[in-house]
Amino acid sequence: MLDFYHVASLFTPEELQTKAAARAFLEAEAAPYVADWWERSVFPRHLVPRLGELGMIGANLPGEHGGGASNAAHGLIMYELERVDSGLRSFVSVQTGLVMYPILTYGSDRQKRQYLPGIARGEMIGCFALTEHGGGSDPASMSTTARRDGDDYVIDGVKMWISYGGIADFALVWAKAPGGVAGFIVPAGTPGLLANPVKHKMSLRASDTSELVFDGVRVPASHRLPGAKGISATLSCLTQGRFGIAWGALGALEAVYSEALEFAGSRITFGKPIAARQLVQAKLVKMLGDHTRGLLMAWRLARLKDEGAMDYTQVSLAKRDNVRAALEGARAAREILGGSGITLEHAAIRHMLNLETVDTYEGAYDVHTLIVGRKLTGHQALE
Repeated sequence: MLDFYHVASLFTPEELQTKAAARAFLEAEAAPYVADWWERSVFPRHLVPRLGELGMIGANLPGEHGGGASNAAHGLIMYELERVDSGLRSFVSVQTGLVMYPILTYGSDRQKRQYLPGIARGEMIGCFALTEHGGGSDPASMSTTARRDGDDYVIDGVKMWISYGGIADFALVWAKAPGGVAGFIVPAGTPGLLANPVKHKMSLRASDTSELVFDGVRVPASHRLPGAKGISATLSCLTQGRFGIAWGALGALEAVYSEALEFAGSRITFGKPIAARQLVQAKLVKMLGDHTRGLLMAWRLARLKDEGAMDYTQVSLAKRDNVRAALEGARAAREILGGSGITLEHAAIRHMLNLETVDTYEGAYDVHTLIVGRKLTGHQALE
């Protein structure tokens, strides 16, 4: 791991072992093939059981429902996944923070028994259906509804940009219901549920993305998450996902920095390597400094989370800063690579395009700026 300030000394032996195991697995079974998956827009579903077998899904959830590891260990897994590709981190991040977490926190005992073990083992896939065409950064404005009809709920609406919606065994759907926003477990194949793949993506191509259409979808009342009452429950799930993103982006930043540094040392112009050029060195130092600050922030955030002292605005700052730093680093790495940087023979352009999405989803950069600004000033600027 890129570690200019020896932050590794702050991790426990168990956390470092988790990181090493993740890197070894991904280097052997993902890194050699990821450019091809990305180019063909294929999600490597065959890796899902292996991710479960290695304890990478739900690693930081309680041992009876996940891995029982620390939040830093989970963060290091996210780091290693995104060092290879954002799509891989996105999958585990969704399963852990956006699917398992809400079921664990707001679900019934039956729901926990039915879904959590299978997801943790990589035998079952869920998706988090929140975003809509007209309500990305404003989830409270959702138009999807769930009306009570006898012993059932009937769901109508359209969700957009749903990661893994096309391959999920079930969708965790958020809708306006009597009493406020509520979450519902909707199995794939339920009549009235249609998944339309999002095609022609130029970002997160090694990932599945869908539009989900709910046309009179009927589910039993027992499929409602009993503890999820209001939009605050939904937002708490996003905090979990954003935590993983703050770590994962640093893995992508390491990948583009390391590639750019190696290329700069071997590319000769005007009789010497471009690594000897002041402007190239400035780009590399900027990447290193951003990574160092981001890693220290992520480590501290994990410890606060372990202690139950983490505030969602702290997560917003880490997601905002680390992802933007990674995106800017990927752009700089592409510049250093010159023409070589536009091909999939190198990772810079793939990471750069992936990070354009990561910078936007689960709270865009500007939205997180205003979340933190509200915390600092006490004034609401989001409305």
